[in-house]
Amino acid sequence: MKTYYYNLLNNESLDALLKRPAIDLNGAFEIVRPVLSDIKQNGLIAALKYAAKFDNFSGKELLVQPEEFVTAERNLNPAVKEAIEKASENIEKFHKRQLPEPYEIETMPGVRCSREYRAIENVGLYIPGGNAILPSTMLMLGIPAHIAGCKRIVACSPAKDGKVNDALLFAAKVAGVSEFYKIGGAQAVAMMAYGAGTINKVSKIFGPGNQFVTAAKLLVSIDIEGCAIDMPAGPSEVLVIADENARADYIASDLLSQAEHGADSQVVFITTSEKLIVQVEAELNKQTGVLPRREFAFKSLESSFSLLVENPDQAFSFSNQYAPEHLILHLDEAEKYKEKVINAGSVFLGQYSPESAGDYASGTNHSLPTYGYAKSFGGVSVESFMKSITFQKLTRDGLRAIAGVVETLAKTESLEAHRNAVSIRIKDDN
Repeated sequence: MKTYYYNLLNNESLDALLKRPAIDLNGAFEIVRPVLSDIKQNGLIAALKYAAKFDNFSGKELLVQPEEFVTAERNLNPAVKEAIEKASENIEKFHKRQLPEPYEIETMPGVRCSREYRAIENVGLYIPGGNAILPSTMLMLGIPAHIAGCKRIVACSPAKDGKVNDALLFAAKVAGVSEFYKIGGAQAVAMMAYGAGTINKVSKIFGPGNQFVTAAKLLVSIDIEGCAIDMPAGPSEVLVIADENARADYIASDLLSQAEHGADSQVVFITTSEKLIVQVEAELNKQTGVLPRREFAFKSLESSFSLLVENPDQAFSFSNQYAPEHLILHLDEAEKYKEKVINAGSVFLGQYSPESAGDYASGTNHSLPTYGYAKSFGGVSVESFMKSITFQKLTRDGLRAIAGVVETLAKTESLEAHRNAVSIRIKDDN
């Protein structure tokens, strides 16, 4: 990892550090557009064609059958089952508190306004299955969807040799998801967004994926015949802020926990101690060498960096501009710095709060904004699977009281029918 000195950087250099490694979304758009168009026009036949081409799917039935869930649970290692169940309990506990409360208020005498929440009826969950199998993502998406009360929850993930991973199917069962299709990539996004044969379309798609999945999600979200998506997303990332008392081995392990995701992941280390930078670099070399996914980690570290700052204010200033997906604070009394965090997906406070805990089992959601989108998006939550509806009820006296305001504003905007909708009632009332 390269090292930079905050006080020696001009604005142009700082802006360059804030940019993530380039993703060729334009190239991905060109590749996935024909796939989306074909499935949009030809439905299930086209979806099966691309599943065979990109996922090596050889069957004719994409839907996971009930007996496959039973077999998966029977074959799964008991320790893995127990871990999935315990993680599910924690995720459910945390997310149940997110259910939004309706409210009603009288804005003026005789004018009552209220807001209520409804679940999105049909949602689609994309679970990656390429470089790694992610039952944790199934829990992170399926559980809040279930808590929200979504009537239909569809999951898609590529199958290997016609079979979905046992842990993934068990996680789906635990999360209450039974409509599971053996299809991945842009073809899965298209199938969920547009529908295919007897497979009805969904209203919103959730979940991470590679650049082709991301490109497909973005394209269907701007197609009037497509559907909404959770958020734009790029490769995984972490930013660590540490003081001189932090442990280099802990920091290195946190950086590598993200670097191993993929070659396009980025990790950033910020500290007030130049000595710690040297120690962390040594630990990175030591720990990376024994990782099964060290090739991904090495590539990721090539586009990552350390930043030496003079004080915490400089560290948080850079972090808030970077807006990391994950922010880890290896600081004494880390909680006292919470108010300094303005832009971040999820924050991990203190040396015993590794990002891995949030990824799997602490209870918070790991489906988070990346690529700087934490400036405008939060992570997936129960509310993400819901929408609000407002109501208003006016009495005769309430309408009389507000009539002048409405009529004046309608006249100002030259919307005579708007004005008349009030005037006709007031005139009739007299």
